[in-house]
Amino acid sequence: MKRWKHRPEGSNWGAFGDDDAIGRLNLVTPQKVLQGVAEVKAGLSFCLSLPLDYPGGSVLNPRRFPPDIGFSMRGDDPAMCYPMARVQAGQTDVVCDDRVTLSTQYSTQWDSLAHMGALFDADGDGRAEVVFYNGYRAGSDVRGPKDYLDGERAVAPPYGAGPLGIDSLAATAMQGRGVLVDLHAHFGNERRAVDYDAWMRVLEADRVEVTEGDFLCIRTGFDRVLLGFDKSPPPGIQHEVCAGLDGSDPRLLNWITDVGVAAIASDNEAVELLPTPNPPARGGAHYPLHEHCLFKLGIPLGELFLLSDLADWLRANGRQRFLFTAPPLRLPGAVGSPVTAVATV
Repeated sequence: MKRWKHRPEGSNWGAFGDDDAIGRLNLVTPQKVLQGVAEVKAGLSFCLSLPLDYPGGSVLNPRRFPPDIGFSMRGDDPAMCYPMARVQAGQTDVVCDDRVTLSTQYSTQWDSLAHMGALFDADGDGRAEVVFYNGYRAGSDVRGPKDYLDGERAVAPPYGAGPLGIDSLAATAMQGRGVLVDLHAHFGNERRAVDYDAWMRVLEADRVEVTEGDFLCIRTGFDRVLLGFDKSPPPGIQHEVCAGLDGSDPRLLNWITDVGVAAIASDNEAVELLPTPNPPARGGAHYPLHEHCLFKLGIPLGELFLLSDLADWLRANGRQRFLFTAPPLRLPGAVGSPVTAVATV
């Protein structure tokens, strides 16, 4: 079912079908997976995820909280170091079970395509609606507890991201060829908005080639900055150090469109530098790279990945490519998910 009469300028809505919900992951073909497998030469694997209790506290984002891990219960008894002899005399088994409450986008995580939508007149009736990738709508497809454009009326359950949920991405396995761009090797921990010209200089200097269907990984060094604070980062640190993509540069956004990356993962907070270097004077997107990737093109974004160890090994060995494996949790209807990603070289 076609959900729009007008699509945003520069978008690919409908390119993968009217009901498509995975966007550019359609470009991860069996051939792209085989290209990733072909990059495995040393047999070494790198964990690309921070411990999920990092960054620590909520100073990077006040809406997101560290995981709260506790024990499960067996009736009135905590199910930690629980001797099954309490159930049947003579049993020697001892059981531990637990549970966790977490913000799905607190630490190393994927944004689903429902993470960022826009106010856009997809119906062509002169009135903007809350719309997401490929024309999926707030209220009918992506459901929160309120309709903010209709007098903040309550919306009946069920809550969730519907077809754009993270489980749709998980079902693809998100495995293929990864390509790493090492901004930290060129800029260190300098706070810098990397525009198209700077980006192309880095690619040329390091002889990095990014092609259609690749998973693009961007190392800024922010992962090691966070680890150095031992879960006590100072307020505002994400706005003071390390590089990030300049989402306000239309030429850089056009490069993302033209090269055909399947997904982008970075070790910083948002992939793009925030606040955006050149915000719109009036209306418009203040998260321009998020709008371009999630809303217009269906490109999942990964944030707070652990990339520095991999980047150092790749540079020391004259390589940029690897087998990338990073499926999110298959949480039906969730907007994001933690991920324990792996690079194999």
